[in-house]
Amino acid sequence: MDNWLLRLRRYWISFAMPMILHPVVALAQNPILPSWEYIPDGEPRVFGDRVYLYGSHDTAHSERYCDHLYNVWSALLSDLSNWRMDSESFRTRPTENGPASVDWSRNELYAPDVVKNHGKYWLYAYIVGSPAAVAVSDTPGGPFKTVSKIIAPPGSPKDFGGWGQYIDPGVLVDDDGRVYIYWGYKRSHMAELNAQTMVDVLPGTYQADIIPLEEPYVFFEACSPRKIGNIYYLIYAKGHRLVYTTSKSPRGPFAYGGVIVQNSGDAPGGNIHGSICKINGQWYVFYHRHTNKTGFSRRACVERITIEPDGSIKEVEQTSLGFAESLDPYKPTRADIVCVLRGGNYVTEIDRETHPVVNNTNGAVAGYRYFDFGAKADEKPLQLSVQIRRKEGTGVIEVWLDAVDTGVLAGKVEIGEAVGAEKWETLTMNTGAHLGRRAVFFRFKGEDKRSFNVELLGFKFDRRS
Repeated sequence: MDNWLLRLRRYWISFAMPMILHPVVALAQNPILPSWEYIPDGEPRVFGDRVYLYGSHDTAHSERYCDHLYNVWSALLSDLSNWRMDSESFRTRPTENGPASVDWSRNELYAPDVVKNHGKYWLYAYIVGSPAAVAVSDTPGGPFKTVSKIIAPPGSPKDFGGWGQYIDPGVLVDDDGRVYIYWGYKRSHMAELNAQTMVDVLPGTYQADIIPLEEPYVFFEACSPRKIGNIYYLIYAKGHRLVYTTSKSPRGPFAYGGVIVQNSGDAPGGNIHGSICKINGQWYVFYHRHTNKTGFSRRACVERITIEPDGSIKEVEQTSLGFAESLDPYKPTRADIVCVLRGGNYVTEIDRETHPVVNNTNGAVAGYRYFDFGAKADEKPLQLSVQIRRKEGTGVIEVWLDAVDTGVLAGKVEIGEAVGAEKWETLTMNTGAHLGRRAVFFRFKGEDKRSFNVELLGFKFDRRS
């Protein structure tokens, strides 16, 4: 195995086991957490000098949504490349870290939210098909101790809130101290909570269908409230699109704003869930991507967004950047930070440290946005090393900058038949001299369109001497 790939694998292996309250370097790229950690439905919150990510918990190659526990991850605002797992914060079944957090259900845990009030941190946990739990902690990283179920007013219907009570809860503590909870699946709901208890729904405050079911709204799930200035935002999933609405009141009515980011087209299709957060003066949207050719192992990603003076948010594309402004092409790049997948290829977990892009058959494209090649006029020609494993057939890998077909064809390398035991190998190609901020795309082409399949583990540019 080539030295740079070996170093990269050893680097990830050294951080392969989650260590509570110990840093795990994630390089600030998408996905923002280590590749073996699957956190979908992320709710980002800034508390003190750290940003915290609260979400569901998936597992690799799962055949169903979510696990029976929550993990809390956080990073210093001053260093978004170093994330730590603060705790296994809540669970519906016993684990090696402790007993179940509730006694009324052993069902899976879906999308949570956490807010601060009365100097404490309040977790709102959605337990599938069961009453929601409210738990509290003295620290934002948890663990959280159950306080109560959410308590509906006397006389409320047993099914208050839908088939599963308080699906995907999102909570807003307003500037005046009042507290609102939003939830729903296919129908949206909201109510005001008693700000002193944080668990009691105040009588007469329940509202249904705060977001219409008709176009352009088409509410599906994943309520996430935010207040920015004097504007109230309700962010939610419209199928595979994460969209936003705005209002002058936490009770609505809400006006449709548009799409923020979506899982479709070049990104593997599937549900989406997330929210927005301001970190160090920059706004980000947090969301998840799908891996392992399934909708059930999703990983946390972020993109930079801009909130315009009128409160509007323009849609952003998916990138490989995460918190980084650009990527360094002269450092090893892991294949799994891919943001463009076309032709049936996908990221998968072979083992805890190995996450290649696989099923790169004839015509498949894997793309990465964006690398900064520098601005020097005397840049030397480059050489590109790619780490691959040959699976089937012969062909070529083309490397394009900016776009496939309409961009710059930077180079290509021939792929011969696999010989002997399957192994990772390094192939190199000359790519000329390139400057500026560029996207990099790999297109896989089988010889005479016959069966062809290659796996991509990583790549790296070098200046030629």
